[in-house]
Amino acid sequence: MSPTFRASIVAIALVAGGAALASPSQNPMVGGAAMYPTRNIIENAVNSKDHTTLVAAVKAADLVETLSSPGPFTVFAPTNAAFAKLPAGTVDTLIKPENKGTLTTILTYHVLPGKISAAMIAANANAHMGKATYTTVQGGTLTFMKSGKSWAIKDAKGGIARIAIADVNQSNGVIHVIDTVLMP
Repeated sequence: MSPTFRASIVAIALVAGGAALASPSQNPMVGGAAMYPTRNIIENAVNSKDHTTLVAAVKAADLVETLSSPGPFTVFAPTNAAFAKLPAGTVDTLIKPENKGTLTTILTYHVLPGKISAAMIAANANAHMGKATYTTVQGGTLTFMKSGKSWAIKDAKGGIARIAIADVNQSNGVIHVIDTVLMP
């Protein structure tokens, strides 16, 4: 079986496995709002009611301008529910000005340089015995693997996040919605 054919099978399995893939002609709904591929990451994220904590954190870390720039970027966007899994008071502590460095480190750990689709992750994993590893903007690594019907992301601390919505295309990259905050 050719590598291209195998990658196609993995991409089809990804779609069938529950990670919703959005075609360029669609405006997928995230947090009750349509996500438009003609808007940048920030312009779309501010409209998602499921990402208000992430947007507040991005503002507190002064990353709005960066994530509004041409990029491209791949952002693994934790939902409000993902942030709620952190110990009580963590988010409030992180958004304080004196913790901007730590917050920036955590947020940039959720960003990969370039536009990396779910199919690209699947093909990379297929080519590497079921696991794909990428280096984040922060400098750490994330490891991707199939887990049941979804894709799991393992962070540096051994935590696992799942991709809930894949391939939300943006004018400056792509967002993949995740269910857990990743920790460098």
